[in-house]
Parts: sequence; structure tokens; C-alpha cells
Amino acid sequence: MELPENNLAQMRISYERSELTEQQLAASPLAQFNCWLHDAVDHGTDAIPEPNAMVLSTIGESGEVHSRTVLLKGLDAAGLVFYTNYQSQKGQDIAFDNRVSVLFPWYPLHRQVIATGTITKISTEDSQQYFATRPYKSKLGALVSAQSQVIDGRAALEEALAELELKYPQGSDVPLPTSWGGYRITVNSMEFWQGRRSRLHDRLKFIRTNESGLLDQADAWQVNRLSP
Repeated sequence: MELPENNLAQMRISYERSELTEQQLAASPLAQFNCWLHDAVDHGTDAIPEPNAMVLSTIGESGEVHSRTVLLKGLDAAGLVFYTNYQSQKGQDIAFDNRVSVLFPWYPLHRQVIATGTITKISTEDSQQYFATRPYKSKLGALVSAQSQVIDGRAALEEALAELELKYPQGSDVPLPTSWGGYRITVNSMEFWQGRRSRLHDRLKFIRTNESGLLDQADAWQVNRLSP
């Protein structure tokens, strides 16, 4: 059904679920993020199907900005970890410019978190350790997909998957693809956005002031309140 253009202008809700004050804010970005992530998980998968989903934005060699959703699979004081094909569009972008931004869109809670930073590959050993935990078909999918490359059609993927199922039956060891692994984002800033009524949202932003500071070190960060 076609949506009349004038209806888009009328689409709005009032953000009145919560607030975020300086007194409520945790001492470190890691502690605050963990608090909100737990809230998103506790909200249930019916409302927030993948609370660890984040929109990753990268800069391509042509200057274009590319965004896509990836899944957060590791979180500690050193940064945010996700896994992908190193030869994908995002991998090519990162090889050109390692500055990235990620956004966690927790819409039902009227919240979002935006983190910026730089990105590096994790070790092959760590990638192998995570790859071993993936479901069987996901392992095969990583082998099949030349991510972001043009293909002739869906049938080519299905045929390649069927061949791999014969080569690596369920229960056998599926090798880590050489073009697949993890990245860690070293966070330089992390903004916590809480929707408020009258569009006067709460925006509190941690900015790293110590080059070697970690996400769990309160004294390595400055907190600014931003105008909505």
C-alpha cells in the first residue's frame, strides 16, 4: 500500500519513558553501556529482537560513507568487537580509513548509543576461538560468501553451500576462512541519548581525554551534556 507523503510529516510519538541526568550516569562509559545493554536485553526479543545489533558506518576510498548493521560479539575495557569478511565493502573501507562510527538503536526504550573510534583486526587465534562457537550452517556460510561481490544469482550460493555440506559434514571441523575474522573498535567517544518530551532530549557524551585510557577507567573520560 502506498503511503501518502503528507502522512510522513504527521508521524511522531512523545518520548516520555525515562530521563538521563548527570547524577544517574555511571562513572565510566563501559559501566553505562552495560547498564543500557542489560535494559535492552531485559526488554525482550519481541520488542528488541537483537539488542546487540549496531549500525556501522565506514568511509570508502571514494569518500562515500557506507552504513550497515553488524552484531556486537565482544565487549570489554579495550573496546567493541564484531566479526565479518575482511574482503567485504566494510573491510575494504576499513583498510582505507580505520575511523568508524557505530549506533545502537534501541527504539522501544527511546534510546540510542553512538560510539566513534578507530578499528583494528583482532588476532587469528581469537577469531578462530569465536568461529568455533558459530552454528554449523553459519560456518559454511562464511566459507561460501565472497561478501559484497556481484554474483549471478541465489542458485550459485545454494550450490556452493551444498558442495560444502558434502565436504564438511555436520560434526566435522569447518576451517576458519582466511578472509574472515574479527575487528575491535577502540572507542574515542560514546554518546548516550535518551529521548525526552518536547524533543528536549538528554545527550551525555563521554570523550576520551587519556590516549591510553580504557572504557572502564572513569578518570580517562570527560562528560559533556549536548544540546538536543
